Amino acid sequence: MKIKPLADRVLVERLEAETKTAGGIVLPDSAKEKPQKGKIVSVGGGKVLDDGTVRKLQVKKGDLVLFTSYAGTDVKIGTKEYLIMSESDIMAIIEK
Repeated sequence: MKIKPLADRVLVERLEAETKTAGGIVLPDSAKEKPQKGKIVSVGGGKVLDDGTVRKLQVKKGDLVLFTSYAGTDVKIGTKEYLIMSESDIMAIIEK
């Protein structure tokens, strides 16, 4: 199944949560926080501005991004879980 977000929305796959702290302590599942990093899977057509023009999104498929803690809506497609969020919920693109 393919999902194409509308307007300025993006489909993001969360990256795996850290299983160890910087000091090497293994975290149980209950102590893990949801990661705020993800990979863009699909993007919408762009944001429609007040004058009717469409502004392309700054992110593209394959970008690694950092987003806000409570961003987006969780959706499950098959066995995978994704987030659909507005581009404005994305704080940064992570460059390698």
